[in-house]
Amino acid sequence: MMRKTVSSLLPLLTAGMLAAANTADPPPEDIIRKFAAKEAEFAKAREQYTYRQTVRIQELSPSGTPMGRHEMVSDIVFNPDGKRTERVVRAPVSTLRNILLTPEDEQDLRNVQPFVLTTADIDKYRVDYLGRQHVDEIPCYLFSVKPKKMEPGQRYFEGQIWVDDRDLQIVKTYGKGVGLLKKGSDNQFPRFETYREQIDGKFWFPTYTIANDTLHFQSGQQRIRMTVRYENYKRFGAETTIRFGEVVEEGDRKPEGETPVATPKEPGKK
Repeated sequence: MMRKTVSSLLPLLTAGMLAAANTADPPPEDIIRKFAAKEAEFAKAREQYTYRQTVRIQELSPSGTPMGRHEMVSDIVFNPDGKRTERVVRAPVSTLRNILLTPEDEQDLRNVQPFVLTTADIDKYRVDYLGRQHVDEIPCYLFSVKPKKMEPGQRYFEGQIWVDDRDLQIVKTYGKGVGLLKKGSDNQFPRFETYREQIDGKFWFPTYTIANDTLHFQSGQQRIRMTVRYENYKRFGAETTIRFGEVVEEGDRKPEGETPVATPKEPGKK
């Protein structure tokens, strides 16, 4: 995601952390097929919603002191012709000094961090069933996901996803964006966690992404912290707005009025 890599923060899952597979569960291939179909429904529905996206990226000193900062607040809205567009609400001058956002970072912000794995895309990935695990109180199927083959100019997700065993939708994502880069490129990408919330009784929407990692560039290491909030979802043409609470400062995972899927630890990601 930036120009200066990233070491994983979440500890590796151990066998003791995974619930034993329920022998009554359907075969993993059936689960994968069904949740990909539900994700396709969700992707189509999300295209009908407006929302606000707030991106904050900080450079940190080795001791964790904030230094440079990048922030952008955008509204995803529909223009008078009914076409979806992004309108920048606030974008203070960036004070980042050691990292530079690249086109690949922009692709990750739009498509990889709010990862959706649909029927149309499932054949691009190897999806392996790891067992059962709870995300807070939500019983989930846990899968590892990685691209089978990468094409130039495309970005992919590699990591783990937690799928609600009732709604068969992704409720949590942990991993990083990957893709083919030009030879000699020093473009590095942090690991992130994305959490979803159910907002209309049917679909789970991404509402929070966090990355707290150390990027290992050829010129040296750089700690970074990134948060992305997706708020104020509103179906286009509807009269009511579904809110997720007020904007909060970093570290406040559960603003009043929200019903988060899980409480993020202080991951050592981005």
